[in-house]
Amino acid sequence: MPHIDLPFRALSVLHTSRYLFNKYGFHNVGVDRIVESAKIPKATFYNYFHSKERLIQMSLTFQTDGLKQEVISIIHIQKELTLVEKLRKLYFLHADLDRLYHLPFKAIFEIAKTHPKAYQVVVDYRNWFINEIYKLLLTTNENASKQDAHMFLFVIDGAMVQLLDPNKPDERKRLLEYFLLGFG
Repeated sequence: MPHIDLPFRALSVLHTSRYLFNKYGFHNVGVDRIVESAKIPKATFYNYFHSKERLIQMSLTFQTDGLKQEVISIIHIQKELTLVEKLRKLYFLHADLDRLYHLPFKAIFEIAKTHPKAYQVVVDYRNWFINEIYKLLLTTNENASKQDAHMFLFVIDGAMVQLLDPNKPDERKRLLEYFLLGFG
């Protein structure tokens, strides 16, 4: 069911659960906590989502759909931007704990074995994103490789790991600049 077709109560549960998953993790948030926070009966939860895995899958789809829209906007609509400017925008869109990529990033580590269908949403997004970056790199460098696109995502992931450690300084700009040296 597309998110636009969900009733208001279901959307409210979806937003509540995304907040709780972001803050506490997928394993620390159960259905009871979600229904209590969303102030709905448990039967209503199961009527809309059928299972916690389905809710996680829908939450991740919501996040990755939003990311895709922003990525497409940066790459294909904001034509006045240079390659480096686009890469910077894409990097900071993803390397931010308060943005849409935080939940899919968290899912990489928390749900691969316990919720494989939901995890596949993240895998699909990451593959799509790598392909988009690869096509973008090819627009200015015919020798760009898919490995370059993978490396860009690895740099984003490295920045996210650093951001999650409150004892480490924010080195996102330095990581990005190091990567961009090759694409000047």
